Amino acid sequence: KTQAFAGGGSSSLPSGGLSLTEISQKLENQKIPIVTHIISDEDIGNVVGEKLQTVDLERVLKVLTDPHYAGLYDRHVMAIERLLRHYKQGFLMKDLVQVRRILNICADRIEEGLVCYVEPLVDCLCVCALPFLMEKASDELAYRQISVETASQLAFLMRVDVSRVRLQICRTLAQIYDGEPPPQYVRDHKPAGRKYNQAICEESDISETLVRTLKLLDKDLTVRLAVISLLQKLSGNSSRCCIQMLSVNAAYTLCSRMTDPDPSGELLFRSVEILWNLMQHGDSEQVAKQLACQECVAQLREAFVYLLPRTFSVFDRQLRNDVLVLVQLLAATDCRAPFIEVGFLKQLTLFATFEEVKSHSPLVRNLKLSKNHEDFELKKLLISTLVSLSSDPCALPVLSEGHFMLALLSYVKPNEPKSKPRELPPAYVEELQLLALSALATVGPKMQADFVSCNGCNRLLELLFWCTEASDDYLGYGNAFHGAGGRGSKRAQMRRTLRAISAMVTTNNPDILADFVDQDAIGALSEILASSVSAGNRTGQAATAAVNDDDTIDLEMKREMLGILSGLCENSLHNKDLFGPSGVATLVQFLRTDPGLLSSGLGHYQLVIGAIDAVWCCVVGSYTTEDCFLEREGVYLLLDLLERCPSDLHSLILGVLLDLSENEKTLPHLKTWKGGREVTAPHLFCALWRDTEASIGCPRRPDGSIGDLLSPLMGDAQRKQAVTPQPANWPSRSIVEVAENVRAKIYALFYRIGFVDLPGINAEDHVTLTLIERYLDYKLGEVWDEVQRELELEQVRPVTPDREALDWINKCTEQETLLVAKTQSELMDAKRDQEVSEEQALYSELREDHRQKEKAINDFSDFVARTSDYSKLREAKTRQLASIEASRIVPLQQDGAAFHSTELVNLQATVFCNTSVKLQSTPADILGGHMNVKERLTSWMTNYPRGGGTAGDQTTGRSVEIFE
Repeated sequence: KTQAFAGGGSSSLPSGGLSLTEISQKLENQKIPIVTHIISDEDIGNVVGEKLQTVDLERVLKVLTDPHYAGLYDRHVMAIERLLRHYKQGFLMKDLVQVRRILNICADRIEEGLVCYVEPLVDCLCVCALPFLMEKASDELAYRQISVETASQLAFLMRVDVSRVRLQICRTLAQIYDGEPPPQYVRDHKPAGRKYNQAICEESDISETLVRTLKLLDKDLTVRLAVISLLQKLSGNSSRCCIQMLSVNAAYTLCSRMTDPDPSGELLFRSVEILWNLMQHGDSEQVAKQLACQECVAQLREAFVYLLPRTFSVFDRQLRNDVLVLVQLLAATDCRAPFIEVGFLKQLTLFATFEEVKSHSPLVRNLKLSKNHEDFELKKLLISTLVSLSSDPCALPVLSEGHFMLALLSYVKPNEPKSKPRELPPAYVEELQLLALSALATVGPKMQADFVSCNGCNRLLELLFWCTEASDDYLGYGNAFHGAGGRGSKRAQMRRTLRAISAMVTTNNPDILADFVDQDAIGALSEILASSVSAGNRTGQAATAAVNDDDTIDLEMKREMLGILSGLCENSLHNKDLFGPSGVATLVQFLRTDPGLLSSGLGHYQLVIGAIDAVWCCVVGSYTTEDCFLEREGVYLLLDLLERCPSDLHSLILGVLLDLSENEKTLPHLKTWKGGREVTAPHLFCALWRDTEASIGCPRRPDGSIGDLLSPLMGDAQRKQAVTPQPANWPSRSIVEVAENVRAKIYALFYRIGFVDLPGINAEDHVTLTLIERYLDYKLGEVWDEVQRELELEQVRPVTPDREALDWINKCTEQETLLVAKTQSELMDAKRDQEVSEEQALYSELREDHRQKEKAINDFSDFVARTSDYSKLREAKTRQLASIEASRIVPLQQDGAAFHSTELVNLQATVFCNTSVKLQSTPADILGGHMNVKERLTSWMTNYPRGGGTAGDQTTGRSVEIFE
């Protein structure tokens, strides 16, 4: 016997006459478990789900397609039913190809007139509604394309002209895409997830096929509603399905038939919902293009007119507003859609204005809007739609005929704090008023005649004055988009009113401007600005203080007011005089804005731009206003701003200074200004010139002199751009470059103030000035050089005199450049010589300093010697007396006069005395410490009586003064 051990146990196998090799091979083939006792789920009855009994689908296909079984329809049906009994929990992904073939065979047989296949096909479609089954986790990826093709094939079965089949297809696809899958318990298989089913539906062409199918369902309303319901689900959250639907003109297909007779009203509702989804998730321009036809616009008009009087239910009112939203989106995307041709624009104007303007049209005779939210939204949508349609010039006569401007201006009036019965709430009225003001800012410039005829200027200014009144107890609600920042105040009304006034002023219509000026708009706006500035100063809200979000609106309103003043005064000298000293005083306050706030993003940058533009339009050109501006140091403020502002504002400020410099009184201000670190205006202009050349890439040497003698002013962009022949009315690159940077303005400013005797400039500025002074000559040379190159490219040879003139111009330009380069070189040499002389002077000062220190050391040594050696003290006394005697002009003793000596006898001091003498002793750190001053003085007075002391015997380490 042979013993075999496995898993700790033993078993004996009889040899039975087998050899040892055969026994070993038999043991190897036998599966010996690691665990001797295995219990499976089947043993304990813990099996979840049914066991799937697969069926050979090829045999089923053979029965359906074999010519020998061609007429055995009952067998075909039985084979399919037997197949469905086994796959009642869903089809396997690996069998989907055969399932598609079976479905196609059934569909083809039905089209041939064999109705016995309808029931099997419907049953198969019911099973297809279940999630497909996977044997492995990788089946989703392996059979993904097959699943997509299967979904497409299900939609393609809509070709079967049987309502029951089509309805089941719609239910199946809806269940696959958006349905809640039923619980499927299949042993050793797992159903596909919901996201997977949605993904295969989006990747397939279900959407395209269903849209094409709608053209076949004109007479079958039930199936048509089912298809539209399915399209609504597909387009609700999938942009990919929307794009597929738009590729087959889904918007046109749905809109052109959405008002067909439907007792349930579901057709119109679902069609509008799908169009909304296409606008939201698809390409709105493509949707507008498909809807921009007379047929679709007419359908939208019929739907809206049909729903407008049906205001009894919330559903009808919401559906009516949804249709109008589609119209608004179409108008905003394509304002040239045929709204006028089908008469829709005229009806929209009538519906939007019938409450403000009386009309005898039968469409609005019995129409009345209530105070509910849907009717309020309808009013806003009508105004917004007409504003969008006003972009079409052909629509303006229709709007004018419908008195749309008068209807908008009816809201331009002060609001009441409380509403009357049967009127809209104050919050609704405020929102409509703000919307009307916003619409007026858009429509007003296009309908100027209607605005003037309706006395719009007076109404706007009256509302503006009401906004500035503090006595009124009206408090805004600040609802919706247009009322932002206006809660508890009138800021929202004032903000929209200023925008409307600004829009009308920018039209430059003489009648409108004159009407505003006659209503004293300039004085009113100046007063409002002055009061805002003074209020900010009283409350501590200076220009340099931090602001909150609401203050951003205040800055915007101030900017609007400055823009309105600029528009009113720009082309009228009389209006500039009306601006006057009060306006200038207010304007100067805005120029004092801290440049550090310009990059805060809160609106100070735009406010400063508006202030500078107001200086240009309201001050420049009127001598009286300019004098007032100069008296208030306006030029100094502009230069201060120029020194610290971003480079984007340099051109604007320099332009204002250039125009102001036409007044001779401005030039002294330019010459006497000094900024930070004592910077003068000429030095600042030169620095701006150098910064500009560095930004455009002009070739310059390290010392600032000319780097390219052939083209001293060209930047990198101008060099790289090739010269091309251009028409005569096109500006060349050299001319365009003048407006692109500030060099021309700096040259003009220096031309006004002069190029010599300028204060506060250094050698580098002198080098720059030599180039600035020749700017115009170099620019003329560039233009002639471009002309010559264009002639060469066009192969045009100038006549001899012109050729000689061109050569002479080029030669003069080269000589001018060489002369400037030489001058700059001389200036740099002089600068270097000056630096050397300054260096030598510095070294001389250092030497003198060292000499003085050595002299002090020698004097101290002499002082110590006089103190310690009496003979040297006497020598010093002798030198002192000799010096005194030598300093006298005449002898002290004269003939016939008595001489009285004024010198003290035995005085040992060798220095010239005064009423006070400062005594210095040896430093205390040398003698080893301080001694009491009083004791030293007492000892000194005892040892040396009056007149007998020396000046150098103190050792206290301090300076002591002795008074006689």
